[in-house]
Formats: sequence, C-alpha cells, structure tokens
Amino acid sequence: MLRTPLTDALGIEHPIFCAGMGGGIAGPELVAAVSEAGGCGVLGLGGVPLEHARELIRDTHRRTRRPFGANLLLPLLAPGSVEACLEEGVSFLVLFFGDPAPHVAAARRAGVPLFAQVGSPEEARAAAAAGVDGIFAQGFEAGGHVRGTTSLAALLPAVVDAVAPLPVVASGGIADGRGIVSALALGAQGASLGTRFLASDEARATPAYKERVVRARAEDTVHTFLFDVGWPGAAHRVLRNRAVAEWEAAGRPATGRRPGEGTTIGKLALGPALLEVPRYSVFPPGSGFEGDLELSALYAGESCSLVNEVRPAGHIVRDLVREADEVREMLRR
Repeated sequence: MLRTPLTDALGIEHPIFCAGMGGGIAGPELVAAVSEAGGCGVLGLGGVPLEHARELIRDTHRRTRRPFGANLLLPLLAPGSVEACLEEGVSFLVLFFGDPAPHVAAARRAGVPLFAQVGSPEEARAAAAAGVDGIFAQGFEAGGHVRGTTSLAALLPAVVDAVAPLPVVASGGIADGRGIVSALALGAQGASLGTRFLASDEARATPAYKERVVRARAEDTVHTFLFDVGWPGAAHRVLRNRAVAEWEAAGRPATGRRPGEGTTIGKLALGPALLEVPRYSVFPPGSGFEGDLELSALYAGESCSLVNEVRPAGHIVRDLVREADEVREMLRR
C-alpha cells in the first residue's frame, strides 16, 4: 500500500489527488468518487460564484464522509470564497496563481491546512515563508493554467529541497502508476492528476471534450495565452483545435485583433447562472455546454498520451494503486 506522511496527516489511504480542475469540472461527483476509492478529491472552485461554491462543497459532503479539498484561483477569487471554504469544512485548501499570505491566518484559525500551488522553487520558498502547510509543485507539461516554465522532473526535487520539511505534491504529466512512483522517488508525498481524471465518467465535462482528450497525444497540446477572456495574461495548456489553428494562420495577432473576437461560441450553466461564452473565453466546455467545441478552451496536459479511455474515477484510482504497486515490486527485484 502507498503511504506517506501526508496521507497520514490528511487521513487518506493513497497519495493520489484529483486536481481541482476549475469552472466546476472537478465537481462533487468526481471528488467524492476519488475520495471514496481511497484517494483525495479536490473541488475545482476557480471561477465558480460564491453561493454555488458553497453548494458544491455541501453536495460533496453529502456524497462522502472522507477527506476532500478545494482549489481556488487567486486572480478569479470572489470576495468571501476562502472564508466559505473554511466555513463549509473542506479538509484542506489549495490556492493557485498568486500570493497565499493574506489567507494564512484565516486558514490557521479554522484549523484547515493551506497549500500553495507553485511553478518555481522561488515561489515555493515565498509560500513557505508566508506560513503555508504544504506545496503543490506544477510542472510545465501540466494541462490547464500553468504557472512555471520547468518540467516536473527538474522542478519537483528543487521544490522539495527548497521547502523541506513541508510536504510537496507533484502535479503535471502524471497519469499512471509509474508517474506516481517516480514522483515519490523525487521526494513528493503525493501526486495530483488532472488530465487522467478529466477523462472519467464523473468529471463535469462534455462527453465530446473527454473523447478529444482520449484521442489526443502530447504533441496535440499547445502552451499559450490565447484563451484569455476573463483571465488575461495567464499561460495555459490546451488541445489544439480550430480556434488555435485560425489564430496561428492569422499570424498569432494580439488580443483585440484575433479572428472572430467578440463573438459568442455557446452557453454554459454555472450553478444557477447561464453564461454566454465568448470566443477565447477562459471557461472550458463543462457539462451542459451548448456551443462549438472547436472554438473552446480544451484544457489538457501532455499526459493525454497515457489516457486511452474514459473510466469511472474509482476504477482509475484502483488501477493507479495497482500499477504503482507493480512498479515498486519490480524495482525490488
């Protein structure tokens, strides 16, 4: 059985985390399924309205009594979102893309461990100095919004050394048991998987989006700043689609001069709100999205090469544990 000091501290069985994919993609169904299987689900509350975020946490509590976390994106933070997570009783909170320092005291008063997701050793040191309880180290190969510029294999041991003895969770490019064992060997106490759990039955993404992930390979992803409506200036990794191809064919024009800019590509329900989704929107095609997938932000990491089918999340967790145990047994021979 895979055990680390972090699994013991959080009360989970396996050091396997479902990444908190934003816009509600990592919703209660996925989070509960991962936690019930012995891993640890993380709600993706980035960009989610405050009251809907509260309901998502409550819904998750109804589905599982096991530990689960929540992820917030600091540039998209709605007033009161951190407090809502603490009040609603998440097991831990992950903050990404900004300074966690203003929220350390509140988390400590609530007794909720606070993690910062970072993309460099320098950012990790700053977060540790601010008083966070742990770090998520995200490699450049990750899907979704990407903070750093270094591959996980180079970044992870540097971050582990920079913040020791704080626990570090590895993120980016991990989709099977081999990746988990590699991350643990490099000093991580857990592994966070996004793209693998995006292609699960429970993820709140459209079936067509999930199938695109399954068919994709690493070379089908692109690191870009293209999908910036709602969050300008933040790098991200997406699957190449018509939106990317038309922008490249136009000579990669700057925001304001891109093909079709200002048009609406579809509609997305986010809690009680029905959003019109503009071209180049930050929002991915979540469940119930009605519109053009070829013009949407299809976040996915390079680990899509290792994702070959959509499966129930609990089965994915069990497969990951089995694969990791097989790798560890092979290494002992």
